[in-house]
Amino acid sequence: MEKKKIAILGSTGSIGTQALEVIEEHSDKFQVEVLTANTNADLLIEQAIKFKPNTVVIVNESKFDEVSEKLWEHNIKTFTGVEALAQVVEMEDVDIVLTALVGYAGLLPTIRAIKAKKNIALANKETLVVAGELITKLATENGVAILPVDSEHGAIFQCLTGEYQNKIEKIYLTASGGPFRGQQKEELKHITKEQALKHPNWDMGAKITIDSATLMNKGLEVIEAKWLFNLKPEQIDVIVHPQSIIHSIVQFEDGSMKAQMGLPDMKHPIQYALSFPHRFSSKSPRFNFMDYPELTFEQPDQKTFLNLSLAYIALEKGGNLACILNAANEIAVEAFLSDQIQFLEIAEINQKSMKAIAFIKSPTYEDYVSTDIETRKFALTLI
Repeated sequence: MEKKKIAILGSTGSIGTQALEVIEEHSDKFQVEVLTANTNADLLIEQAIKFKPNTVVIVNESKFDEVSEKLWEHNIKTFTGVEALAQVVEMEDVDIVLTALVGYAGLLPTIRAIKAKKNIALANKETLVVAGELITKLATENGVAILPVDSEHGAIFQCLTGEYQNKIEKIYLTASGGPFRGQQKEELKHITKEQALKHPNWDMGAKITIDSATLMNKGLEVIEAKWLFNLKPEQIDVIVHPQSIIHSIVQFEDGSMKAQMGLPDMKHPIQYALSFPHRFSSKSPRFNFMDYPELTFEQPDQKTFLNLSLAYIALEKGGNLACILNAANEIAVEAFLSDQIQFLEIAEINQKSMKAIAFIKSPTYEDYVSTDIETRKFALTLI
């Protein structure tokens, strides 16, 4: 097979750096065409010199001179700004776009990539949370595959390979439960960001780690699953599985179930999304059943961890409600990480925003943009 030429949006983040490790291990099969970063100029320069992409984008314009001067002698084109980030995905030589950006920022580049008929390896769950109906419609119209990179959605995707003619009865998204599993609201009042950033099983960026601690990450995954797999809310269930070995489960209409298992390692779903429909060898550690004599399961506590309930409400009502939830949550998490609010206030800000911002039943792209702006302004008033 010819080398796949890959654009990595957000190459300096957790997913982006692990994707580059996968590409390095399979340099005979993958080629880096584009790398982008928001502000981490030093790591972007280091990555570009090592992987020699055609083009890099540093979104933060104040870092442009530094990046361009360092990469000029390596004959690597350098651009800056939000528009450049959206344009670079349209390059003719790009085969697949890995969207590893965090949050709402991933929406516009993903839309532009789909319209340019580029397959999407989607690690930016917020894209489907905010505008799932729009994105899935565009993907169908342009014949584009959306390949999930999240471990849970990647697991569902693998379980469904070869099963597309068979009806799904239900899917189960597994959750570790985060660092505060089993704790009650009273115990969570004075949680620090240092405590919240200590995830028991996964090594992720700060935003996603906090979302995992509040169960918002699982809520966003519930909404994303609806659009990825064309499911109704009642077909999507969440179970807490503290060992994080079973990554998710599909139940078919005959009652049989398929689960995808493995050690918690994001490089596996990244590699599968990039290599699909093939499976490439991997040097990752292998699972040993004797190391995990017990796999346990629990119901999530949606009263203590309100964000998961809010996500189901947004999923049921549809429209721009998930967009509101996502925008409020991004503001709230940033405020928590800046020591401006307490842990439990994240969900409170999200809930108040969902009640305050005008609901739009059938939003356009412009409606999503205005909803995002309005929600962020409102959420800031609550801090």
